[in-house]
Amino acid sequence: MLDKLLFTCNAVLPIILTILLGYFLKRIKLLPESFWKLANKLCFRVCLPILLFYNIYNVENIQAIGENWKVILYSCCAILVVFAIGLFTAMFAIKDRKQKGVILQCVFRSNYAIIGISLAQSLANGNSMVSGIASVISAISIPLFNVLAIIALSVFVGEEDAEGEIKKVSVKEIVLKIVKNPLIIGVFVGIVVLAIRALIPYELVDVYSVDEEAMSIVASQVKDYSFTLKDNIPFLYKTIENIARIASPLALIALGGDFKFSAVGRLKKQIIIGVTLRVLLVPALCLIFAYVFGFRGTEFPALIALFGTPVAVSSVPMSAEMQNDDELAGQLVVWTSILSAFTLFIIIFICAQVGIFVV
Repeated sequence: MLDKLLFTCNAVLPIILTILLGYFLKRIKLLPESFWKLANKLCFRVCLPILLFYNIYNVENIQAIGENWKVILYSCCAILVVFAIGLFTAMFAIKDRKQKGVILQCVFRSNYAIIGISLAQSLANGNSMVSGIASVISAISIPLFNVLAIIALSVFVGEEDAEGEIKKVSVKEIVLKIVKNPLIIGVFVGIVVLAIRALIPYELVDVYSVDEEAMSIVASQVKDYSFTLKDNIPFLYKTIENIARIASPLALIALGGDFKFSAVGRLKKQIIIGVTLRVLLVPALCLIFAYVFGFRGTEFPALIALFGTPVAVSSVPMSAEMQNDDELAGQLVVWTSILSAFTLFIIIFICAQVGIFVV
């Protein structure tokens, strides 16, 4: 199990160290104070949408969505139930309307795109089916996370009228925010391009890989499409790939630049509520019910990654753009990332001990 502890640390520590780099750069005043807000805006409007497009476009087999409908249905239902729990918590436990949506977002929105998929693939132990399920879940969960995040960050924060009173946001306004949101646009374009690719004629090509543990050659088949961005427009694909790669590091550096240790005392209650729900209650609840519903070895690694990882990095620039408390959002990213290194190890250890999967 030591190797899994090391893996969870290796998955989470780069996030913490990148945040610390941003904090250090701010302390030495290498960059002007205005840079951090502008970097957040760049991430939200350009880099993160391209990252989401890239992740969805690289789902290898769109037909696998239908083949794994049970785990996908469970994932979606569980996310919606967790959203309801977060909504109830935000309404009755948080007073500041600009913090309610941030807490709600922290409860249901995990860092599946950046940490989760890699974690699931590590737990797969070379099982291609496990890796495939993790990728397929990403094509469904990422759009759902972003739609729910827009709702969460909209319902509690309205616009002030001439008399200073807060006007409630209408359903029409929320729908318009969803349609115009850069992250949703990135997801939508990714799904459209992925669907078009699925209609393009292809042939199955045999590929061979070496299984070092079994000391044997493993044969498998992959689809060879007659047209893909990577093969036919490589300069465009490479550009998208490069921008996608800088999205998370830039968002984390900007987060570190905006992070204030002095805010921990003032936001202690909100941090405790958000962190407890994100890294303790939600994983325990969702994984116990997954076990009860019969999910085991091939699906469980993806479910651990979906529900056990810290809150998404993109929650910070999204909170800032939608006039919510982005300082609290940043605190929640930092503390859930730190504590998830320990909670993920405990989850993996327990699952291995009861025989849900082998590590």
